[in-house]
Parts: sequence; structure tokens; C-alpha cells
Amino acid sequence: QVQLVESGGGLVQPGGSLRLSCASHGPIRTVDDMRWYRQAPGKQRELVASITSDGRVNYADSVTGRFTISRDNAKNSVYLQMNSLKPEDTAVYYCNADIRRIRVANYVSYWGQGTQVSVSA
Repeated sequence: QVQLVESGGGLVQPGGSLRLSCASHGPIRTVDDMRWYRQAPGKQRELVASITSDGRVNYADSVTGRFTISRDNAKNSVYLQMNSLKPEDTAVYYCNADIRRIRVANYVSYWGQGTQVSVSA
């Protein structure tokens, strides 16, 4: 069974930094696009950043210049370095990945369990 396990959330003051990690485990053959989403209370889940298997990245306008997404293909992992954090970045952050399992032809989208990021003085 494929699982995405996140870590790195927490409470930080405005202007601070956090680094989120997400590792994929299980019978994985290949991992395609990987993404970070977030969902604040009372709001819809939104795409924060994405990275393709060959390293092309995209960011939401609200985090451009402050957040950096990266991945380690050997570890089937994705990371989100968050700098200059603002109170409006407070949300549950979810990783998402398109994964093809061993002996399975198609890619399936998997989600992590979410990790809380709180930015407050």
C-alpha cells in the first residue's frame, strides 16, 4: 500500500521559516508530479506549489519568492521550504503525488495526512 508521510509543521512567528517534508512509501515504480496544497479554516484547498519529475516548478502567486519546492527522486520525497512566513500562511498543508505502483499501468493520485502550519506572534 502506498502512503505519503508528511513532517515539519509547527508554530512559527511571522517572518520565520519552516521546512515541510513528504516521503512516499510502498510498492512504488515511478513518481510523476508532486505538489503541496494547503487548506485554511473555512476556505477551499488551494495549490501552493508543484514540481514535475524533471524539476520544473510552479508556485501560487501568494507564495512566489518566499516558498521553494524541491524533490529527491531517489527517496520519492518532496520538500517545501517556507521563508518569510505570514499569518495568512496558516493552514493544514498536504502533499500530493501521482504515483505508479509496481505491476500497475496507470498513475494514481495519493495524498498525505496533512501537517499544521501556524504563523502567529
